[in-house]
Amino acid sequence: MIPACLRAPFPHREGAFSGYNMRMPWDPTRYHQFQSERSAPFEDLLGLVHIRPGLKVVDLGCGTGELTRQLADALPDSEVLGLDFSPEMLARAQTHAGQGLRFEQGDQAALGGTWDLIFSNAALQWSEAHAELIPRLFAHLAPGGQIAIQVPSNHTHISHRAILEIAAREPFRTALDGWVRLPPVLPIDEYAGLLFAAGATEIVVFEKVYPHVLESAQAVVDWISGTALVPYFERLPEALRAEFLAAILQRLEAAWPKGPVFYPFKRTLFSAVRPK
Repeated sequence: MIPACLRAPFPHREGAFSGYNMRMPWDPTRYHQFQSERSAPFEDLLGLVHIRPGLKVVDLGCGTGELTRQLADALPDSEVLGLDFSPEMLARAQTHAGQGLRFEQGDQAALGGTWDLIFSNAALQWSEAHAELIPRLFAHLAPGGQIAIQVPSNHTHISHRAILEIAAREPFRTALDGWVRLPPVLPIDEYAGLLFAAGATEIVVFEKVYPHVLESAQAVVDWISGTALVPYFERLPEALRAEFLAAILQRLEAAWPKGPVFYPFKRTLFSAVRPK
């Protein structure tokens, strides 16, 4: 099955940071295909948040807004901004606006202002140079403010290694001009060190495996088509997109010739507070 995003137009990229703030053709429907699996880490991340009334909050990479609505509902009398670069995602998100929640288009890596809570669930992996990004975001916290972040750290899994393997083959290597996307996600101890160097307190950093059971190798391809494969779809000419996807499916079917497929998905979560 060819994802809808393979049939969509691919406008020119813009922005200084590669990845998230490019004009990638996000497909909200495909992203929501595994909504329950993608929601579980949000609950863990929300569990790290210090619930207080009257906060000024930003949710970086808010996507279609359902989880941002849950975040806003959990923070009494707070003003919550959902920020995302994708017009497709924001069009869905606007249906959840109101009651202390609004949405805007913007680049999460260029966040300004001062915030009581900087929250991001599965979005900062699209912004580069985390060694510089995390301290820069932390600096935008008000005294006593908190940062709470979750990023996928599953890039060593076969599903992600297969993307790099196929991208290195012809004709894809030439079509991509040798480009591949190497996720900027750091080891957990490096996030802890960055937060400590920034002067943070109450530092919590951990990696967790979320066990998913998918129907088949095709279901794994459907999963990564909604996230990790999006920038490849953008760069590849239309004539090669379906072939690229078929090659990845063939590689994964060799690993999982029949279902169900156990898909352990690693994610990194961290939280810290700026001293008063």
